[in-house]
Amino acid sequence: MRNLDELSYRVIGCAMEVHNVLGAGLLESVYEQALIHELTTNGIQVKNQVDIDVYYKGKIITNGLRLDLLVEDSLIVELKTVEELKPIHHKQLQTYLRVMDKRVGLLINFNTVNLRDGIKRIVNKY
Repeated sequence: MRNLDELSYRVIGCAMEVHNVLGAGLLESVYEQALIHELTTNGIQVKNQVDIDVYYKGKIITNGLRLDLLVEDSLIVELKTVEELKPIHHKQLQTYLRVMDKRVGLLINFNTVNLRDGIKRIVNKY
């Protein structure tokens, strides 16, 4: 878990740099591309728009779901540009963590004056 704590800290630092440079008010896709650039520049491996297979009773029922970022194949990052984070946003990330069998995720809302107010760390309790 310590490595995930350190990775989360590094990703949050990169997100803060993106927010410091771009500010609030842009589209989610702009922040996604900027954060990918910032992460890779800092030597952090990231995949974006990762397909999620959802199984129901042993059968794939959808392959149209995508999570925003998968960092170092272990940390899920979901990006938002909303007025405020709602419980459904938290549930979405919790579901992604469960379906992808990952332990930790970050929910980052770039549409805030202070980015610290828009970051939520969620742990999958398995």
